[in-house]
Amino acid sequence: MKSITCPGLPASWVNAWLAAVGATQLDSRIRLHWTEGYTPVAVFSADNVHPLGALVLSWPTREQIQELPLANQWRSLPAMERHVKVDDFAARARAARSRPNSWTLSSTLTDLAVDKTGEVAHAPFDPAGPGTIKWLHHRLTKLHARLERLPEPVAILIEESLAGRGTRVNENGLGFDLARLGSLADAAPKLTDPVVEVLAFFGLALLPVRGLGIDERDGARGANAIQRGWFRTKGEGGKGSFFWPAWRQPLDSQGVDALLDVWKPAMKSGWRPLGVQAGWKTLAYRARDSEYTAGFGSQRL
Repeated sequence: MKSITCPGLPASWVNAWLAAVGATQLDSRIRLHWTEGYTPVAVFSADNVHPLGALVLSWPTREQIQELPLANQWRSLPAMERHVKVDDFAARARAARSRPNSWTLSSTLTDLAVDKTGEVAHAPFDPAGPGTIKWLHHRLTKLHARLERLPEPVAILIEESLAGRGTRVNENGLGFDLARLGSLADAAPKLTDPVVEVLAFFGLALLPVRGLGIDERDGARGANAIQRGWFRTKGEGGKGSFFWPAWRQPLDSQGVDALLDVWKPAMKSGWRPLGVQAGWKTLAYRARDSEYTAGFGSQRL
């Protein structure tokens, strides 16, 4: 078995954790585990192929990004931007059913939570962005395009990012990387690593979003999205926090999926039998009243 240790993907950084999981989603041959110690980093492994080479070969093309069911224009169906009507979402979901990337809809939106205007709810990892930041697929497309315009080959850019030497570009990324933000007195541009962000998008495949079946057009209240891994703790408002683990045993995408099913963040006594060595939860950036900035830091459990 061949492996590569990735200091550029520390488990404590939620975007990096999502990126590491995303690599297993892009190529089923890649397995993921985390190093020991206080700051675990991702380790990719694979049989009969180097995991870096596998990841490079499975890297999505521009056409594949544009063909995702979440795209603004897809097939002959109504366009989808940030505000998505429930009927338009339902039509997309029906058309995308059984397609490999149908998760791009089910991990970002849900028609099981509909507001009073008839719009579906977004997942916490699908934050809103004002003006040119637009919607999630638009941000993903911009990141992928920026990566293609960089002078280095994509294979080198991926290798450098995994090593912690990735090129950062002036983009908002997917819209929730806390590392892109400076201080309130800092007017520096928002910088993100497009390799990490593109991989992180595919990590969302294992985090479907649901709802309680509430339609506020019927007079009900509380049409909120519920995404896998997100929990509200005592005294915590809003969408709560996302909880994620680091584990010792190499797991493919299906293995990670199974682990997330059985891992209970609050029951530390049950971590060791599952191979879990550490866990974290998100801490949300507190935006000022006049801004829409989203970002998630982390706190070790």
